[in-house]
Amino acid sequence: MTEAGSVNEGGTHNSGTPHDGTTQGWGFATKAIHAGQDPEAITGAVTVPVFQTSTFAQPAVGQHTGYEYARTGNPTRTALQTALAALEGASFGVSFASGLAAEDAVLRLLNPGDHIVMGNDAYGGTFRLISQVFGRAGITWSAHDLSDPVTFGDDWPEATRMVWVETPTNPLLTVVDIDAVAGEARRQGAKLVVDNTFATPYLQQPLANGADVVVHSTTKYLGGHSDVVGGFVATNDAEIHDHLTFIQNAVGAVPGPWDCYLTLRGVKTLALRMDRHNQNAAALVELLVGHRSVDSVLYPGLPGHPGHHVAKKQMSGFGGMISFRVGSQEAATKVIEATQLFTLAESLGAVESLIEHPGIMTHASAAGSPLEVPDDLIRLSVGIEDCSDLVADLSQALATIR
Repeated sequence: MTEAGSVNEGGTHNSGTPHDGTTQGWGFATKAIHAGQDPEAITGAVTVPVFQTSTFAQPAVGQHTGYEYARTGNPTRTALQTALAALEGASFGVSFASGLAAEDAVLRLLNPGDHIVMGNDAYGGTFRLISQVFGRAGITWSAHDLSDPVTFGDDWPEATRMVWVETPTNPLLTVVDIDAVAGEARRQGAKLVVDNTFATPYLQQPLANGADVVVHSTTKYLGGHSDVVGGFVATNDAEIHDHLTFIQNAVGAVPGPWDCYLTLRGVKTLALRMDRHNQNAAALVELLVGHRSVDSVLYPGLPGHPGHHVAKKQMSGFGGMISFRVGSQEAATKVIEATQLFTLAESLGAVESLIEHPGIMTHASAAGSPLEVPDDLIRLSVGIEDCSDLVADLSQALATIR
């Protein structure tokens, strides 16, 4: 297992985990199962134990064995941070209690008067955090079409210190060219943050494309079973890493050891699950395209999608998220309420298929803003059930309109 961390300024244990490079040459699925997860030293347990303790015995005053207090560091959390950093190809990884807690830690890099640019299609919780929480702290923001980096670069807002990208975006599945935006951000002296939750490191690794920071809601595909909430930040920047570990300890929004264990368990099958998510999504897109009840389908795997060529360049697959429009909110509600296998619920990225109305549910906080989503939009999180059953269920639901 990689080292637990070091003591940072003020004597607090640095629980962000550096990746020691021992996984170099391993394939993705091998890293998911083995990175940071050597058999436990005392008993030989092949699964990382749940270290359910709040404190750790110290051999002498002012000395510890790598862990002193569970908010500051926990061996189960260390294993998770090491594993996820390896999957993102990152030098450092830091885990948090939720995706929004991870985002909050990253946004604390900004100072009053700084400006943050986000896409004009973003997760409603991210928009709420930036506009309503950090806005009160003197951080300004603006929304832009980041799928057009040339135009965006010509209209660069003053005092911009951070660019926040989702790709594919939530919920309109817009694709952003990470390389292009990273280049513009570097020229302007800003940090690029990429939310990689939809794609996962199996399909896309933004640090390799020039991003400074990658964030995840591990609640979604990384955990993969709708049974745990968590967040994660990956970076190769030691200064950003030090900031994140300080915030992790000082603010205390840390995942418990059981949460870390559940996420690690989910990560082991990420490669297998993502392959199935991709396959099932492709079959449902085939059903939706040209269907008489569907006005448009938003999926980066479609050749006619505006970001298809960029997605092919920076992704190894197109993912399990699909959005489509059906002409009216009434029609969208009918379809959603008619499904039987697709569960009406928020969240995404788990083994079961979910369906939701973004405008009323996950993106209600964006109503009336530049990030407002169409009221006839339906979002699918395609699970790993038998494909024929999902196709049949969505077909009968679509038959309830028109």
